[in-house]
Amino acid sequence: MEELPIGDPADIAGRFLAARRAAAPLADYPGCQPVDLTEAYRIQDHAIAGWGHEVIGWKVGRVLPPLSDTLGTERLAGPIFAATGAATGEAVAMPVFSGGFAAGEAEFLLRIGAVPPAGQTRFSLDEAAALIDAVHVGIEIASSPLATINALGPLVVISDFGNNNGLVIGPAVPDWRTSGFEQWDVTTLIDGMAVGRGQAAAFPDGAIGSARFLFELMAVRGIALRPGQWISSGAIGGVHDARAGQRVEADFGGRFSVACDLIEAQPDRA
Repeated sequence: MEELPIGDPADIAGRFLAARRAAAPLADYPGCQPVDLTEAYRIQDHAIAGWGHEVIGWKVGRVLPPLSDTLGTERLAGPIFAATGAATGEAVAMPVFSGGFAAGEAEFLLRIGAVPPAGQTRFSLDEAAALIDAVHVGIEIASSPLATINALGPLVVISDFGNNNGLVIGPAVPDWRTSGFEQWDVTTLIDGMAVGRGQAAAFPDGAIGSARFLFELMAVRGIALRPGQWISSGAIGGVHDARAGQRVEADFGGRFSVACDLIEAQPDRA
């Protein structure tokens, strides 16, 4: 079989997947870094197809100035393949890549209740909210075999599953439409020490703005969304490095808390 050139999107995706399957760190980006959003999402598309597991949701992350101006977007997206439920006061084990990048991020998780209308490429906030049937508290596990993934920027993040390696799904927010959850003070703690605080309302158009972004992006990419899939709406209080052996906890205004113990990812023996 002819060997793919090192800058080929399928080759880059394959090298990331091989590192994930082996739970082995990557010393450098595995090829030529993507130069625009189209190329970054093309690599992601190859990776999703090559991974072969069910996409149970999508993470949405921030793109901050000045790169947001350069790239023409304030957000990025990546697939989520695994999720674990957790009750308040319970800590669940979540794998991260030793020698790579790892973080746990406090986030609101939006569950898709209805499929976006076919052919619709623009959504108002009200239209986006109407497609959501539940909001939960949770933690996104950001992890990649590439330790420098965040430092290399959003295009590199997009190309490796958006730097996602799982989701911790906590309790549902009762009456979320009237709860004012986007104004709740949210705190991220690592080993009991507060490392970040914030509100979802600080995001452009809040957590629902992340849903709107995803609906519009998926329409452009031609990817069908399904009821029951999750939208991890963005790190509240920032992204803070962690490692296997540490506990990450997210406190949602004293109303709910979710925790996970980070463990070292193991090679995929399947």
